[in-house]
Amino acid sequence: MAGERVLAFLHMRHALVAAAILVTPCIAMAAPALIPMPASYVPGARPITLTGRVEVTWPRVRSPLLDRVVGRFERRLDVLSGRRYAPEYGPVVPLRLQIDCTAKDPHMLSVEMREHYHLQVDDHGVLLTADGPAGVIRGLATLLQLVDHTADGPVLDAAVIDDRPRFAWRGLLIDVSRHFMTPATLERQIDAMELAKLNVLHLHLSDGQSFRVESHRYPRIQKIAARGEYYTQGQIRALVAYAAERAIRVVPEFDTPGHSFALLTAYPQYAAQTPDAMDQRQVYVDAFDPTRPETYVFLRHLYHEMARLFPDTYFHAGGDEVRGWQWTQNPRIAAYMKAHGYADPKALQAAFTARIARMLEHDGKVMMGWDEVSEAPVPQGVMVEAWRGQKYAASAAAAGHPVVVSAGYYLDLLQPAAEHYRVDPTDTLSDGQKKQVIGAEAALWTETVTEEMLDARLWPRTAAIAERFWSLQDVRDPDSLSARLPVMQDELQVLGNRAQANTYRMAARLAPADPQPLLTLLSVTGPVRNYARNHQAWQYLHKVPITQQQFDTPADIAAPDSFAAQAFNRDVRACLAGQHALKTDLRARLVAWRDNDAAMVRLVAQYPVLQPLLPVSAELAALARAGLAALDGGGHGWRDSARHAITLAHQQIDASATTKAAHTMAQPPADLVQEIVPGIEALMASGRKT
Repeated sequence: MAGERVLAFLHMRHALVAAAILVTPCIAMAAPALIPMPASYVPGARPITLTGRVEVTWPRVRSPLLDRVVGRFERRLDVLSGRRYAPEYGPVVPLRLQIDCTAKDPHMLSVEMREHYHLQVDDHGVLLTADGPAGVIRGLATLLQLVDHTADGPVLDAAVIDDRPRFAWRGLLIDVSRHFMTPATLERQIDAMELAKLNVLHLHLSDGQSFRVESHRYPRIQKIAARGEYYTQGQIRALVAYAAERAIRVVPEFDTPGHSFALLTAYPQYAAQTPDAMDQRQVYVDAFDPTRPETYVFLRHLYHEMARLFPDTYFHAGGDEVRGWQWTQNPRIAAYMKAHGYADPKALQAAFTARIARMLEHDGKVMMGWDEVSEAPVPQGVMVEAWRGQKYAASAAAAGHPVVVSAGYYLDLLQPAAEHYRVDPTDTLSDGQKKQVIGAEAALWTETVTEEMLDARLWPRTAAIAERFWSLQDVRDPDSLSARLPVMQDELQVLGNRAQANTYRMAARLAPADPQPLLTLLSVTGPVRNYARNHQAWQYLHKVPITQQQFDTPADIAAPDSFAAQAFNRDVRACLAGQHALKTDLRARLVAWRDNDAAMVRLVAQYPVLQPLLPVSAELAALARAGLAALDGGGHGWRDSARHAITLAHQQIDASATTKAAHTMAQPPADLVQEIVPGIEALMASGRKT
């Protein structure tokens, strides 16, 4: 089965050639489904047959690191191509791979890291030229995407590629405070980051919920603040080394002065308000007291200990969402602010930030903070991460701060990849402000993401965002992306990503006898968006008791990108544009979705836990019937029922179309929305038989 999966995925890759368009001066060229798109791609004439081992030569720089990089490449090539079974296709001929690494790169694992590479694949073999080890790693990731399967066996497509990243900082934030992720799970994400050419893993290691790193100086952290799950210092060092092997830097975040409830339950003497471990609402608000000298002694020692575990120059100290009333409602802090001329909490926080920046500078670190830290004057060297919108990126850049943009790239909003893809890190910025933007980050906050869900919530959407960070600014075609992204997803799964396996397991737990009807329904529905799935946040905002949320429901299994629905919507457009041969297949899909409702009714009878899905399934069946009627000309009165189904689907989609709607409107049954609506609407609007 694994071999069949590989073959299917590789055939799909090149069936989508026409959809992946690269633009070079005056010429538009079809390319394999590469993600990220290279800066320059020229197809070659004849592919290289893959029949034997890789024979590597090194004209210049070679190192133990590069030897391990090549070993990893060979193992992946084995998996993707099935080369070990290739002798049946003919004589065994080694793949000649010449790697010309021109320098050791003194800037390796820094923002100046050299990642340019040039790749030439032709009859003579493969020549990979790179400016440094990171360029070798990026080039080999692209080379894997040139693997194809033909009737005569596995091949490498011929091409000449020249490539370099647009941004130096291309990050992914993973929140391990809300839900703990084991080192093995994080390593799996690092592997996927390597394939997508991301180069910064931003680990959010502390928040109100927990503090996740062992401290030798402050052992109450792991006894109390870690909530029973944390990384030992040895595990952190191993993870940093694992990432470094893949030219990925690890930037830690330990959030202060707000988001510190867990830390303050362990060390309450530094709190602005006495923490109450029984009050779950305090998780969101508790902050350090910035007026006590002892606070800075504690943080200096803690940050010094944590800084030694992470060799990267940058150290993220948080600084976001500090509730000013935590300070103003403490009479002693309020008196201190008045006596020292702090007009408001922002001014007090600026003083706190300046002291933290000096502490970190003493340890050889550059402080990084969320955009709130720049709302009052702070040292210019502090790097600002703009998360609330481009106006904050603009103001921080105008003040001279280096800027990393995460606004527009919050994966926990559960938006489809195309929504993030259309956002550029420099949108709306002036030319001067753009010069201050050194990169951007995707971010996944895990209030509603368990370890089992992590792979599917990150990938493949993160690969789409990675292209936005790596490729030229004008590479923005959403249709090209929608054709290439499923191919990237399949490559990641073949190489070890567990999104599909974990999704199937979660569905099989709910319906162990036969999960297929459930999977069929979830293949064309998606979870509600814009934090509508975060029931605890809704409870917090509406000041009602906070209850424990479960994460084993169908909405936790459904993907933000429904590739089946996207393909249907795309094929409907093509059919209406004249490709009438698609009509038979469209009808077959609609019939399957219509008839799946009866299977779901039987499944719910066997597994009552799925009861909330009945209206979702019925709605899908109604949409499918509308599509069939439109496709075949319909009968008497079909349009009224079709319009009703469309109207209901839109109402359900609109309920989470914005964050405000998500927090004020009733959500659809089972927190699921229908994804085939555009295709059904197009069929209905066609007004003719297709």
